[in-house]
Amino acid sequence: MGFLLTKMMAVFGDREHKVIIVGLDNSGKTTILYQFVTKEAVLTSPTIGSNVEEVIVRNSHFLMWDIGGQDSLRASWFSYYCNTEIVILVVDSTDRERLTVTKEELHRMLSHEDLRNAAVLIMANKQDVKGSMTAAEISQSLTLDSLTTHSWHVQPCCALTGEGLPASLEWMRSRVLAK
Repeated sequence: MGFLLTKMMAVFGDREHKVIIVGLDNSGKTTILYQFVTKEAVLTSPTIGSNVEEVIVRNSHFLMWDIGGQDSLRASWFSYYCNTEIVILVVDSTDRERLTVTKEELHRMLSHEDLRNAAVLIMANKQDVKGSMTAAEISQSLTLDSLTTHSWHVQPCCALTGEGLPASLEWMRSRVLAK
């Protein structure tokens, strides 16, 4: 019976998985979302509120919510947390000055009850820019080793070229299949 169910899921797909994409303003959240959808760079403007798109990766369906990252909008992030399985935190790898703010926002978010079971994908964006921080530097600055109750991964990427994005989607897929 289990084999039959597995085969049916392979044919018809899996249930929808909620993903929220957060990060400070100008980190590349919307560009990443539309690169996932269209596989090309799309001209974007600052997100006020949210954008939502469905992304399908080999029969795994992700409903992705890209949430505005301006300071005034971060206080409302919690309203998107319910039923979230994966948190994507987009980090501008060139923005060393605001990495402390990113760290504070990440740890505040992950202390919320609704995210207690969520996996965390850190997308170290703008790796194409000279002098950008490495994944290891970002991991250390965000104190990711202290996240003992959440599965996490840091993925270097470039939203404009799409580099690193397929690996991000595969990591997400592996997380939902592991449940």
